[in-house]
Amino acid sequence: MSAHCSGFPRSRWRPWQPAALTAGWGAGCLPSNTLLPLPAGSGDGQGQILQRFPEKDWEDNPFPQGIELFCQPSGWQLFTERNPPNFFVAVLTDINSERHYCACFTFWEAVESIQPQSHKQNSEEEEEEEEMDSSLPVQPVQLFAPKSLVLVSRLDHTEVFRNSLGLIYTIYVDGLSVSLENVIGNLLTCTIPITGGAQRTISLGAGDRQVIQTPINDSLPVSSCSVALLFRQLGITNVLYLFCAALTEHKILFLSSSYQRLTDACRALLALMFPLKYSFTYVPILPAQLLEVLSTPTPFIIGVSSIFQAETQELLDVVIADLDGGTVTIPECVHISLLPEPLLQQTREALSMVLDPELEVADVAFPPSTVSASSLKMQDKEIRAVFLRLFAQLLQGYRWCLHIIRIHPEPVIRFHKAAFLGQRGLVEDDFLTKVLEGMAFAGFVTERGAPYRPIDLFDELVAYEVKRMHADKGNKQKILRHIKELAEKLYKNENPYPAVTMHKVQKPTEGCHLRLHQKPFPRLDEGTVQWIIDQATAKLQTAPPAVKAEKKCMVPLGTPIAAILERSGNALANSARRLEVVRNCISYVFENKTLEAKKLMPAVMRAMKGRSARHCLTQELNLHVQQNRAVLDHEQFDFVVRMMNCCLQDCTAVDEHGIAAALLPLVTAFCRKLSPGITQFAYSCVQEHVVWTNIQFWEAMFYCDVQNHIRALYLESTEENHAGEEGQEGQRAEKAALEIASEQLRLWPTMSREKQQELIQKEESTVFSQAIHYANRMSYLLLPLDTSKSRVLRSSGLGDVESVSNSFVTNSIAGSVAESYDTESGFEDAETSDVASYVVRFINRFVDKVCTESGVTNEHLKGLHIMIPDIVQMHIETLDAVHRESKRLPTTQKPKLLRPSLLVGEECVMEGLRVYLMPDGREEATGQNNGGPPLLPAEGAVFLTTYRIIFKGTPTDSLVGEQVVIRSFPIASLTKEEKISIQDKIQEKDSSIQEGLQLRSCTFQLLRIAFDEEVASESAEVFRKHLNKLRYPQHVRGTFAFTVGQSPKQAMQPKAKEKNPSISSQQVTDMFQGLTVGVLSLGHLSHSTTTFSRNLVKNAKTIGRQYVTRKKYTPPTWEQRGSQQFPEDNEDEISVSEEMDRSTLTPSTTIKPSDKMTMSHLVERACCRDYQRLGLGTLSNSLTRSKSEPFRISTVNRMYAICRSYPGLLIVPQNIQDNTIQRISRCYRQNRFPVVCWRNARTKAVLLRSGGLHSKGVASLFKAPNAPTSAGPSQTDSTSLEQEKYLQAVINSMPHYADAGGRNTLSGFTSAYMGSSAGKWGSIRASGRASSYALNMDVGSRLAGKDLLSAQHNGAPAEASFLRQHRASLYIIGDKSQLKGVKPDPLQHWEAVPVEVFDVRQVKASFKKLLKACVPGVVATEPGLTYLCSLEESEWLTQIHKILQVSVLVVELLDTGSSVLVSLEDGWDITTQVVSLVQLLSDPYYRTMEGFRLLVEKEWLSFGHRFSCRSAQTVTNQSSGVIPIFLQFLDCVHQIHLQFPMEFEFSQYYLKFLSYHHVSNRFRTFLLDSDYERIELGLLYEEKGERKCQQAYKSIWDYIDRLNKKTPVFFNYMYAPEDGEVLRPYSNVSNLKVWDYYTAETLAEGPSYDWELAQGPAEPADEAEQQETGAPQSKRRIIWPCYDNRSRVEPDAISKLLEELHNLEMELGHMPERWKDTWDKVKASQRTEARQEGSRMASSSLLMSSSLSHQRRSLGMYLQQPGAGSTLNLSLDSDTSSTSTPSSGKQGGRRSTSTLYNQFQMSESENRSYEGSLYKKGAFMKPWKPRWFVLDKTKHQLRYYDNRSDTECKGVIDLAEVESITPGTPTMGAPKTVEEKAFFDLKTTKRVYNFCARDAPLAQQWIDRIQSCLSDA
Repeated sequence: MSAHCSGFPRSRWRPWQPAALTAGWGAGCLPSNTLLPLPAGSGDGQGQILQRFPEKDWEDNPFPQGIELFCQPSGWQLFTERNPPNFFVAVLTDINSERHYCACFTFWEAVESIQPQSHKQNSEEEEEEEEMDSSLPVQPVQLFAPKSLVLVSRLDHTEVFRNSLGLIYTIYVDGLSVSLENVIGNLLTCTIPITGGAQRTISLGAGDRQVIQTPINDSLPVSSCSVALLFRQLGITNVLYLFCAALTEHKILFLSSSYQRLTDACRALLALMFPLKYSFTYVPILPAQLLEVLSTPTPFIIGVSSIFQAETQELLDVVIADLDGGTVTIPECVHISLLPEPLLQQTREALSMVLDPELEVADVAFPPSTVSASSLKMQDKEIRAVFLRLFAQLLQGYRWCLHIIRIHPEPVIRFHKAAFLGQRGLVEDDFLTKVLEGMAFAGFVTERGAPYRPIDLFDELVAYEVKRMHADKGNKQKILRHIKELAEKLYKNENPYPAVTMHKVQKPTEGCHLRLHQKPFPRLDEGTVQWIIDQATAKLQTAPPAVKAEKKCMVPLGTPIAAILERSGNALANSARRLEVVRNCISYVFENKTLEAKKLMPAVMRAMKGRSARHCLTQELNLHVQQNRAVLDHEQFDFVVRMMNCCLQDCTAVDEHGIAAALLPLVTAFCRKLSPGITQFAYSCVQEHVVWTNIQFWEAMFYCDVQNHIRALYLESTEENHAGEEGQEGQRAEKAALEIASEQLRLWPTMSREKQQELIQKEESTVFSQAIHYANRMSYLLLPLDTSKSRVLRSSGLGDVESVSNSFVTNSIAGSVAESYDTESGFEDAETSDVASYVVRFINRFVDKVCTESGVTNEHLKGLHIMIPDIVQMHIETLDAVHRESKRLPTTQKPKLLRPSLLVGEECVMEGLRVYLMPDGREEATGQNNGGPPLLPAEGAVFLTTYRIIFKGTPTDSLVGEQVVIRSFPIASLTKEEKISIQDKIQEKDSSIQEGLQLRSCTFQLLRIAFDEEVASESAEVFRKHLNKLRYPQHVRGTFAFTVGQSPKQAMQPKAKEKNPSISSQQVTDMFQGLTVGVLSLGHLSHSTTTFSRNLVKNAKTIGRQYVTRKKYTPPTWEQRGSQQFPEDNEDEISVSEEMDRSTLTPSTTIKPSDKMTMSHLVERACCRDYQRLGLGTLSNSLTRSKSEPFRISTVNRMYAICRSYPGLLIVPQNIQDNTIQRISRCYRQNRFPVVCWRNARTKAVLLRSGGLHSKGVASLFKAPNAPTSAGPSQTDSTSLEQEKYLQAVINSMPHYADAGGRNTLSGFTSAYMGSSAGKWGSIRASGRASSYALNMDVGSRLAGKDLLSAQHNGAPAEASFLRQHRASLYIIGDKSQLKGVKPDPLQHWEAVPVEVFDVRQVKASFKKLLKACVPGVVATEPGLTYLCSLEESEWLTQIHKILQVSVLVVELLDTGSSVLVSLEDGWDITTQVVSLVQLLSDPYYRTMEGFRLLVEKEWLSFGHRFSCRSAQTVTNQSSGVIPIFLQFLDCVHQIHLQFPMEFEFSQYYLKFLSYHHVSNRFRTFLLDSDYERIELGLLYEEKGERKCQQAYKSIWDYIDRLNKKTPVFFNYMYAPEDGEVLRPYSNVSNLKVWDYYTAETLAEGPSYDWELAQGPAEPADEAEQQETGAPQSKRRIIWPCYDNRSRVEPDAISKLLEELHNLEMELGHMPERWKDTWDKVKASQRTEARQEGSRMASSSLLMSSSLSHQRRSLGMYLQQPGAGSTLNLSLDSDTSSTSTPSSGKQGGRRSTSTLYNQFQMSESENRSYEGSLYKKGAFMKPWKPRWFVLDKTKHQLRYYDNRSDTECKGVIDLAEVESITPGTPTMGAPKTVEEKAFFDLKTTKRVYNFCARDAPLAQQWIDRIQSCLSDA
């Protein structure tokens, strides 16, 4: 063997650093001194170097210091017995991160004496250490000291080390005749093969032979068996924990009693980490003296002998692996991130397959005999193959995330971590994130990022095998096969030549270490060794240098990362449909289809949660950018900005999906022009996102752009060179930047120096220009639009650059900048510094970092630092102008204000204020639980007109954006107006609108409006003032009914109050003229009215005037009226004698001739017409009046002197004189004395009404013992007598019944009505709160037996309760509080029935609560429950129940012959309700439209219900508030209507119409409080000529009449009354329903009670009926609750028929007939037909009766279908209801209905003259098909359907076009079983139709039918 010396050239194993120690195996030893001996095992002893070779360091490799510690890691110790030699390899790492392998061979020598000795020797690179214990006892004891031979090498060849050191020991111990100096010299100078799989045999000159084998690729670690051993020691899970801990930079400590095992374990862990390299502290064997190293804060992998285990217990953050015990201990405070699933599970399974192959077949019944694990070495490689696969899967596609930012002179590469994690869908994964941020990965990028370098197994695997791995997933056999393939490659790398020559090295004799007299190791001759080294060095210098040939190539990129589904799963996975929505929305925006875009916007916002939708948005927006600019209009700009913001809001700060990166060029491209020269870019509106303040994002973006520009730079130059090769250009354009870089690096050595310099300069300029560009971009996105507001950026991490970037930042240039701010806490305090300096610093930091990393020259960098403040300042100036202009723009493009339709004469008082109509607690409009679209909130305007408050606008929800929302109510119905603060967030608005109004109306409407920010608060105040002024006019003449048609400002000023209130002369004239002439005309007198009227009016001025605006009518006392002499006229006749002249009336004015004509109109009004109808009295002179009549019409109140609130004409008993009436009236409140208002035609009992009695009235009437006696006896007695006389006269008027059947007792009606289920009683007494009034038990015990038994469930008292032997002739229903203490007098014929009633205050409170229940104003948490609770609390239905109950009681009393006087409160509220209801229930006339009008006019208007006061019509009544007594009455009528739907001529709509308009002030009918006031204002006698003018409909009745002529909207089609039927409704609360008037609304058109406004465009006529042959269009429409008016969209069948009839008449040019005439004709014909059918077919009747609950009759209904046609038969009149029967048809079955409504459920409103099934031949080349044909004579059509039950017509043949009908012949495809005569053809002007019937007779029948139709036409 030729020995070589130490100065080895670079042909050795590794390149050496300067001053490195040994190339071959260099080592040395120093002269030794003996150290102080120490006790064994203390670990404190330390050996010394005895000799070292070579003595001087190798020139390129210094000798490692402190090697003596590592040779004896447990410390130098003496032993009492000789141990066998041992061997291990320690690893040292020098300052340059070079590893040195120290092979230590230790043996023991006897210590002869206690004296220290210094004959230590060291061979080659060995050190020998010897220590002696000085404290030994005097007796000499044999002690043994360790001595080590150490070989230090930079190459790791453990076996060669072991053999070489063992050979030296063998020569020494066996005393072989070989020179140790020669062996050591040869060892130091042997030639070592270059890497690349070479092997060399060496010999040290002692007859030995060794083979040094190098791996084929030295980048792959050599592990031998260490990995397999590690898994054997610790197991799969523990090793995986260690592996993850090492990769995520935790501290790892191995413990073992074997040093070699520690080394192997550490080596194995490093081998598993390949291709990552461990770059932290790595000490496989840590000496005892250095144990404090374990407290270091940095990560490490360290091995420690287990004898020091106790010292490791205190380590809190170290993962400890005990190799001997097989455990891994992880402290509590350490969290190890594990591999992401499913990789972790897959790795575990693969490892299990490798380590325990028998596991797979453990459960197999007949296991294969050949299953066995691989050899240890092979198993080692298989395990490594598993981890190689793991890294390939973890890092797949990593090369696509490398940014090459410089190619020359050296490549500079950065890795885009965020993009990699985003594309892998592992952003949230802790493990991969930590690995990518770790030092090992940074080294990986540096080492492996280069595009042009040698490649190894990992590069191939990650580039080419990833797809295979994905494909093999789940297939264990394929996975195992792949693992074995990889393992083979790894094994081959370590052992390229399996048949190597075996080592031949002599080993010492067994047990030689136990020899007693072994000489110490000799000291060697340094000179000899040095001479051998020098010889070898001289030889080597002459030899040619051996160069390792590096095979460099382009590193393959592999496949790009496949788009992995988002980890959230399918919920947000974007379907193609969603992407389509995004694309459509963007195209709508750019096509200016705003409404369409708005509709799609919410869907786009939802889609933006998905990554692909966001990418799609950026791509689509990119298409609309031309030359880096896209100018938009304001609305487009808003849309684009909204989408961008939505896109960015889910982006994290690192922008892992590249969304912000894709948007960055777009935000500087999209802009809008604010004014000439001022443009606003989108970036000013998308700044509020955390991504812009993240420096890592900017770095990645910068590097990405630089890479693109560098790529472009080289692409251009390539294209110039290959201009002709067009075919290659496309391919070249596809080249990735790394591929171009690789090509450039390959060419670099071949380029000239100048060319190289030029490329370097170009690249540097590219980076520099990008840095300037990015300084601008960053200023765009970091400077807020309003730079005056300092935005605190510290919270988002701006400026804290050090904390968010791993890259190394130089401070060469930016040193001065960096010093100026605190790098730990971010920027300086926000208050003391402005945004500009923040941004400048942030950009400076960024520029410093990226420019340093990418090699920008210092000059350029300095220039940048000077430029940046100027860029920022310039941008701030631009922004100021933009900000100024943008403030002038409306924040959002607001919709155009829609103007509302107004009534004739209605005028706008205030133009629309822009507002939002907010939800108010009613669910329907917000589309919550009920579904449907959210119509509210809506954006529009509120308008104030002379009549209404109107909101008109569109919903903010774009899905219903094309709908119009209207909500309005009359100003006069406003009950409450309050300011509110609205916090609701409207759509995407950020700021909640503060100011708002809530306006509540007694028409059950609420406007909850929020003023837009453009509405000044002054405007809102003006609006409120105007509203208040209009709501409460000073005088009734200021209401809309009077001011209609005038300009709003002409409202009457209130008149000053006069001292003596009086009626103006003209008014009095009108009043008296009306009265007298009306009276005379009734009496058929023919005297001159002029003289009489003049006389009558003489006293006008002296009659006391009444205050117009007084709240209460208090007539002057009788004492004050002394001067008013009323003519006492015993005969009580109106005579035209001189008596009137003698009165004190003085003439004031004459009557206008025009007034005379209207006089007769007055008394022909309600009262008199009704009195005449009832036969209650006539007006005539004394000669003609019949004295036998019990009642007369009195004119005692003709001048309203007795009672201002009564009508002028009253019904009183015949024999009561007028002067008596004057005195009686004093006993009653408001002088409202009892008058007759109705008489029962059968029993002749009368119904009287009056005000409540005063106390003296009670006393005089009932002779109460405690009556006051302060008044003069004569006065009291006379009044008392007159009262009695009056009531007796009423009683005498009734015929006396004396039949013994008990008609004179209450038991009569009890048995008659209560015993049967037909008639029901309302209960007077119930329990608890439900009945707060009851019969006074004292009176009740006489009236109703001893006690009232418990009430029945339906509200009627128990049957046995009303028993009385003698009933009273007159019952007085009075207030319980008034009739206190009244004792019944058996001699009197009348009896008091005290009832406890609620007063108006209770009604008012209840109504308020009802309003809040139905129209809450605040959104409730549980709307349904809240509504029901509020409804119950309001007690509204309880009050309805009470009113109905009392009314039913009175009805029963009247029906049994007792008269009733209703005398409650002042006689104008509850009294009116009760008497009106009693008449309605008792008399069918009042259930007609005419009768109901008359009832309201008589009882409510003439008898002085205080409409003005109760509806708070003027400012005088403002304080009293709204008390809806009339509404309550209408609600009662509604309840009765629901229970008896066939008894009323008018519909529910009629009641709603009255409810709405009695408070709307549109008509004058319900204005003022009495006839007296109406006369005073001239309302009662308006001229007939005036009625024909524009504002003709001053009276609601005129309006209803006119409307009723046009449309049957007020008519009830179910009206079929029974003659004289008395209704007895159930009154229990459970039987009552909440009126839908309170809850329903129509947002499409507003309230439907102003008919002119509600009538929109007519629905188009059914096109199907106009088509000739095509199938009709479907007319289905979606009806939204609370939006559409259902009755208009879907009218009832009869209305529809009438409408069709009307349309046909119009088409045919006939004069349209009024609907009522048509209806009456239909009724008449129905009656006739029914009679005929009844007489003919009485036996075979089929009558289905619908029995509505507790109706004492049934409604007959039937449908008949004779052969000729079908007729709809409705028994509409009572005379046919029991006898009507259907006719049985000749053919076909009969149809019948069981309910009232099924009659309308026919498929069409059509006449089916004949129908049946026929085969029809289709058009050309189409088959025969069976169809259901209908012959319709009415429409002259032949229609066909798919089948009999089909409702949709498939085609129509118009018979007008038929030319002929002939027998036909079968054609191809015709039904085969049918005879030939069954075919016939129908020829029209357009085509020939072929038909086929079932048989010949049926075909003939069809031909005849069609022929007859044709001939009829």
